[in-house]
Amino acid sequence: MRDTPRPQGTVGDSGSELPRLRPGRAIAHTTGASGSGSPHRSDSRSPQTPRGARQPDLIGRPGTTPPVPGRPAWVLGPLLLLFALLTWQAAVDTPLRRADERLAGTVADSRLPERAAELLADLGNITVAVPVLLAVAAHVAWRARRAALPRWWLPPLAAVGTLAAVPALVVPLKIVIGRTGPPGMGGDGYYPSGHTATAAVGYGAACLLLLPWLRSRYLRRELVIGWAVLAGAVGFGLVRRGYHWPLDVAGSWVLSLIVLYVMALVVERYGPPSDQEPAQAAGAATGRSPAGPDPRA
Repeated sequence: MRDTPRPQGTVGDSGSELPRLRPGRAIAHTTGASGSGSPHRSDSRSPQTPRGARQPDLIGRPGTTPPVPGRPAWVLGPLLLLFALLTWQAAVDTPLRRADERLAGTVADSRLPERAAELLADLGNITVAVPVLLAVAAHVAWRARRAALPRWWLPPLAAVGTLAAVPALVVPLKIVIGRTGPPGMGGDGYYPSGHTATAAVGYGAACLLLLPWLRSRYLRRELVIGWAVLAGAVGFGLVRRGYHWPLDVAGSWVLSLIVLYVMALVVERYGPPSDQEPAQAAGAATGRSPAGPDPRA
């Protein structure tokens, strides 16, 4: 057996010159240094954002990779200032309050039939909004427990507690502001509108409970739009029937946004972790692969 290595040249080579690269050889795809095994890599450093380190975030939170903070709490500041401004305008005689009363007359003379306006106003009754929220909360609690999510009970409990906080906030404000009602409505205590707040918070809390369980962006967008249209329709029906001033409704809308945003912050901080979407967890618990993305998403 020969100890000398076999020459690397071809059979027809007569000299011992160094091997030359063949024309057209793809040298750009050679293995990188230090055994990295990756083309175009000159060292063994790991990529900046490893694919395995990317973690999905909860639906509705800004960004997924790299991880970013959730909903900013500073949003509550502008909302509180806006609510304070509307409350001040409703409490004293100002040009905005006088314009508000003129706008109420215009809405009352609109072409919307009184029966339709009464139906929209009734959607803000406790007897309607509370059963809807309880049904959604029970459904979400059942799905979350079936998916074995930690602290599955917190989002439904937070939603019910948020709606329960509405009268605790609205009734004292009605007493302190003491705004009189539109023509034909006796007494005072019309700001803010309790029916508007009940509808906006009740259906809004149900919307927040359902959003993480919808995989399609299209469905999530339609759900939020539907909630906004419904809350606006209830307020318009109340003004059309002469139950409230427009400023009463506007103040309730802002107050409802504040309450719902606090609920979202509580669920985000103390609710189930965001490393797995509830829809994916439900699919894993039932042993079925989650449905593919909606083509309209």
